[in-house]
Amino acid sequence: MSVAQDRNFGLGVILGEPTGISAKLWTSQLNALDFGLGWSVGGDRIGKYDGSYNGGSRVHFHMDYLWHSFDAIHSAERVQLYYGIGGRFNNGAGYTSSLAVRGVFGVTWFPSETPIDMFLELVPSLQLMSPTGFGMDAGIGARYFF
Repeated sequence: MSVAQDRNFGLGVILGEPTGISAKLWTSQLNALDFGLGWSVGGDRIGKYDGSYNGGSRVHFHMDYLWHSFDAIHSAERVQLYYGIGGRFNNGAGYTSSLAVRGVFGVTWFPSETPIDMFLELVPSLQLMSPTGFGMDAGIGARYFF
């Protein structure tokens, strides 16, 4: 178990799609809740392109339930894979109070004896409304655990 997991709650930043605040709450040694609040600058990536791409920004909130695999990567460093499922809410830039189901796949590195984690994740999303469709988010980030 890492120092970050011992402290249970982490807060930091995520850069990418979205960019903003990232939080993680460990609920057990293998599971955690992941939250993100930020803005996306990519505009409407889901809707059918009709010649009028909306490149504005939008507010993004997500919450995911994660499972972690500590045995998937054998390394001298504390590196783990994680996966999960969650939901996303977007508003603005072609999204009017849109909801999506997210699948989360990522890798986390816990630097030795520090209360920090660094992560990279890919997030396929199925947008359920306004408009419906499939999209892909990705981010890189770091959190400090209190």
